[in-house]
Amino acid sequence: MNRRLFLAAALGSFAAPLLAQLPPPPITRWRVRESEGLDAVAFLGALSGGSLYLDAYGAEAAVFSPKLPAAVRTDLAALARESEADQFGLLWPGLANLMSGADLSTLDDVIAALREPEARVRPAYQASQYWDAKDWSWFVAAAPRLITVFAAMRDAGFADFRRARIGAGLAQRMGEIERGLADYDVIRWQRKLTGRDYAPEIDIVLLHFSKPHGVRVQGQTFLQAADYTIATTVRIAAHEVLHPPIRMDGPVAKTAMALLEKDALITRIVREHDPRWGYTTLEGYLNEDLCQALDQLISEALGVGRNPADRWRKVDDGMHVLAAGLYGLLRQDCWVEAGGSIETWLAQAIETGRLAPATLHATAARVLERPADRLWPLASSAPAS
Repeated sequence: MNRRLFLAAALGSFAAPLLAQLPPPPITRWRVRESEGLDAVAFLGALSGGSLYLDAYGAEAAVFSPKLPAAVRTDLAALARESEADQFGLLWPGLANLMSGADLSTLDDVIAALREPEARVRPAYQASQYWDAKDWSWFVAAAPRLITVFAAMRDAGFADFRRARIGAGLAQRMGEIERGLADYDVIRWQRKLTGRDYAPEIDIVLLHFSKPHGVRVQGQTFLQAADYTIATTVRIAAHEVLHPPIRMDGPVAKTAMALLEKDALITRIVREHDPRWGYTTLEGYLNEDLCQALDQLISEALGVGRNPADRWRKVDDGMHVLAAGLYGLLRQDCWVEAGGSIETWLAQAIETGRLAPATLHATAARVLERPADRLWPLASSAPAS
């Protein structure tokens, strides 16, 4: 044999096992940006006086709110109340999602979108998975009032106010986050554990006024606070991109909801939990808690998972009992190793009785480390007798 060919063959034989051991190239492509316009939308939470937001932004709201006319402040608070009462949901996350297909780079862009909703907002929203005719009607009716609010914010100098608070380090922070995320292949795990074909791009929009939410909007885009850690960003992405984890109008979801409607604990949680956490319908609760069960598995696989008992004890007054039960069942089935269609898995879990209260509650109790007959409400959040 020609010596050169012999060496090439030998090297090839030696290299093949090494190449086989190399991890596959990452699927996930992270893109990070910021948005003045979406930050203005997010600031509505604190400016409307929402208790959920004042812990983080009370001081800033106290400085900026007096710059707005009294009538605007009053109407913004009314809009926030009406949004929840009319089932549009929490005001700023709902607006951010519905409007996110439009260009919202600046506050002026937000106002322009509100002035021309049919041309700038509706096409992308109606084509998205979030389209809801009732929500669109609410938004169109509220648009003139929202224009007044945002115009008042613009005239009060919101852009300069925001710029002074974020400082000059946001561009550097975007680069740090993008580099830090490169090793976390979230999409690979989401594809494996759901059987769905997610696009490889994840877009992160860094905001100043978005706490305590990480908000999924149209596309594989979500909004988060700029000062969140890389681990927190990975956990948010692991969760938000999953929505909805199965077809919520499909037969499996409908069968699951019909079964859960007979579960006294689950229906009580949906009916009686603090509505500021959202998930006020059984469909919304199932959607959220199946995502939480899956994102816990993904976060653990990527090395950024929190202790599940601690997580679900501290979040939303401990209401995510269903998430803990589903997570426990998936762990029993070694779902991280096996993977597959989560919709097929759920159908089989229903058929074999694993979502019946006796099994589901006992599994949740083991995960949550509390008795099966005291899963919710937590003692600290129960009303005083």
